[in-house]
Amino acid sequence: MDLQAFLVATLAAHVGFAIFVTAHAYVTGREAGNWPYLTLAIGLAGVAGYFFYDRDEPAI
Repeated sequence: MDLQAFLVATLAAHVGFAIFVTAHAYVTGREAGNWPYLTLAIGLAGVAGYFFYDRDEPAI
């Protein structure tokens, strides 16, 4: 796979993940916050952060 194809595939995946996070937040009534933007930047780690980060938990 050449570099250009890799970058296009990565961009498409990140955009798809961000759309998924936005749609999930809309359907469930959950606030998306900045997670769609973070997902665009860091991809699958942004999706994981959206699902596992709970803003209501007190800080340790």
